[in-house]
Amino acid sequence: TWDEKFAGSAHFVKHGAFVRFFNRAISDAQLTPGLRRTLRVNWRRNTFGQWSGTKSRWIGATSARLFASVQDKANNSTVGEIIADKPTMTKWKKRVIVYPPPAAPSEFPDWAFEPRDFFRYELIHKSTKSQARVGRIHTPHGVIDTPGFVAVATNGALKGVDFRDADLAGQQLIFANTYHLLIHPGPDIIQQAGGIHKFTNRDRPFITDSGGFQVFSLAYGSVHEELSSKGELKRAKKRQSDSKNDTMGKDPVKVTEEGAIFRSYRDGKKFLLTPESTVQAQKKIGADIIIPLDELPGYYTDRQNLVESVARTHRWEARSLKEHLENVQQQAMYCVVHGGVDRELRTKSLDYLSSLPFDGFGIGGSLGNGRDELKDLLSWLMPMFELNDRSRKPRHLLGIADEESIRNAVTMGLDTFDSCYPTRVGRHGTILTRNGKEKLQSGRHAKSFGVNLDEECSCKVCQHYDRAYLWHLFKANEPLAVTLATTHNIHYMNDLMKSLREDILADRI
Repeated sequence: TWDEKFAGSAHFVKHGAFVRFFNRAISDAQLTPGLRRTLRVNWRRNTFGQWSGTKSRWIGATSARLFASVQDKANNSTVGEIIADKPTMTKWKKRVIVYPPPAAPSEFPDWAFEPRDFFRYELIHKSTKSQARVGRIHTPHGVIDTPGFVAVATNGALKGVDFRDADLAGQQLIFANTYHLLIHPGPDIIQQAGGIHKFTNRDRPFITDSGGFQVFSLAYGSVHEELSSKGELKRAKKRQSDSKNDTMGKDPVKVTEEGAIFRSYRDGKKFLLTPESTVQAQKKIGADIIIPLDELPGYYTDRQNLVESVARTHRWEARSLKEHLENVQQQAMYCVVHGGVDRELRTKSLDYLSSLPFDGFGIGGSLGNGRDELKDLLSWLMPMFELNDRSRKPRHLLGIADEESIRNAVTMGLDTFDSCYPTRVGRHGTILTRNGKEKLQSGRHAKSFGVNLDEECSCKVCQHYDRAYLWHLFKANEPLAVTLATTHNIHYMNDLMKSLREDILADRI
């Protein structure tokens, strides 16, 4: 009988043996081929699908009763009855994996907590009206005046603008993306060139991220897309072309405790990015400031998943820091404070990360659903950075650098801000001015002869060209239009930061 053969059988321990047993059981029942196929499809879809891929231990007696019911149905019922009466089985609880806590401060060497001789933050003045402060970040490749704007050179290049022109516009710190440089040209090539400063022939400070943001963007798209779709996964959308789907595959990124498994957007090749490997890559790239691997959950992530994500990020960041301290190489490492808009999680994240020997703070993760929520988040988070010796380290707001957000954040004590916003809008014909944004492709600029892009701007674009000429360049799709508009926007952002520093020094803000 079924009970005699299979009660307590070890065949149920692994799902592969389970499939073999199930197929043999159906064959033993001497069913017609059509009924046999129906049973297989129905059973796998409705029952076995819940078990596949797990390591749960099946109880033979329960399985025997299950298959006894199959045999009974096969002998006494029609195909329609079998399909309508779906078999059930006791659901087994998912095994909960308990991870060890992240590394404690005592696990790091004493010398790591000492000040660096190659990197430090110098406070010059703190406003009497707010938390705003003026300072300098000293790096091996020069000083960064704060508050300061950080231009984004994703692939180690500003789109449409030469680094020399950006430097003349006042740009000090440049942000490059490790994920994209991993894919091309590869960290080894950059290392063989002598590091990113020699590779780009730019002797000013660089900062690289860890690639953690790409975990988010490959799953959800941009931050705007994630907010607009209310957390819908990008793979569930139909916005990508068929050719891109073929390259990226169904799941372009997968997160495990070990790290993130990526697919290259160039050829679909898989590679694993771990807390250790991202640091090793950033060592080869050679930026002045590097970032540990972190996970960026979306704004609509439920709290339980957010709690797990913050804990994983802490474990990853501690692992990255340990790898960094194996060979500091005159690089500073910023931690990244997470927790979404949850006050308790943000507080715990800052408390833990500030206890480790990081050289600065990054504020990352989901920063709210708009400027108002970001402002509210910073209003209760930033006073915590004044406690103990936290104020002696620089603070960077990741991925936010529109003018309104900068003005709000500066009064709360933020030092640096990175975003591709000024360069991206410049490429699409929008310039930043002291009177607001201007879309140069608008027909009203066709006869703006002698009208500068910004009457108060001293950049070389405003000195030599008017709005009518740039209107023509954009309408004619001339590449020079991108260069001129983007150069102006970079100059505008650095002028903005300079004026903010002057206002803080004068205690006007």
